[in-house]
Amino acid sequence: MISENYFLFIVLNYKDLQTIINMITESKVIELFCMSDDFCKFYNVVMAKYTLKLATKRKHYRDFRLGHGEIMLIMILFHDSGYRCLKHFYQEKICIYMRHLFPKVVSYNRFVKLEKEVLSFGQVHRCQLRWQSPLRVCKNQRIDIHKTFKGIALRGKCSMDWFFGFKLHLICNEHGELLNFMITPGDVDGRKPLEYRSFVEFVYGNLVGDKGYISKNLFEILFVDGIQLITKLKSNMKGALMSVSDKLILGKRAIIETINDELKNIAQAEHSTHKSLIILLSNSWQAI
Repeated sequence: MISENYFLFIVLNYKDLQTIINMITESKVIELFCMSDDFCKFYNVVMAKYTLKLATKRKHYRDFRLGHGEIMLIMILFHDSGYRCLKHFYQEKICIYMRHLFPKVVSYNRFVKLEKEVLSFGQVHRCQLRWQSPLRVCKNQRIDIHKTFKGIALRGKCSMDWFFGFKLHLICNEHGELLNFMITPGDVDGRKPLEYRSFVEFVYGNLVGDKGYISKNLFEILFVDGIQLITKLKSNMKGALMSVSDKLILGKRAIIETINDELKNIAQAEHSTHKSLIILLSNSWQAI
């Protein structure tokens, strides 16, 4: 007879095999580094054209030991690793197991400071999906004693409950690729960002949203710009009709809900331990 230890051995080896399969290879890490480093160099050249130059030629700071491309690569690996804590990932994975790939690693405290210097950014397809989600900065019981975002974060209401913080507005295409995003205080109406030309500048065709985006004025504003707003119908809209194609497009709402779930639960875009507005924006942009 086959003993229970034999089955346990098979299960453990199967888990080890799955772990090895899911591990990212060194060649892939090098490829990601080349992409992130090229992007940072291109971005620095573009930003240098619009940045004020110092009057003196003296440099009052030293160059980073870790390059911008390396910092961005570490954040990409962190969001793809499944780790919940950046400190554990950096001290265990980067400083130990990947030390040969990052020979000039710095302390974790120094890395957190350098992380603020590297910010990512978020834009055109036939069908776009619109979504808003709360970014809570503290629990409702602690609103009165919260100090970090006092005067910046505001009370707002979502489909679940009241919250204190900000709202994250997202637009993605039917393939799940993010096109644009905006962060506003919690009390801003979810339809308000769509009135800004810069937010929908690269959007055309159909724009899908839930019932919260039903507005005659908003529909007319977007229609002038060549965008058709598609939402579900309310029970009191008896005279309105919806085509079969629009109903099929509304069925793709799960795509952007999946993105929202990944941003919050995997990339940790929402948590209550932000120490400043810069760290909040940095973490949100890197997650996106």
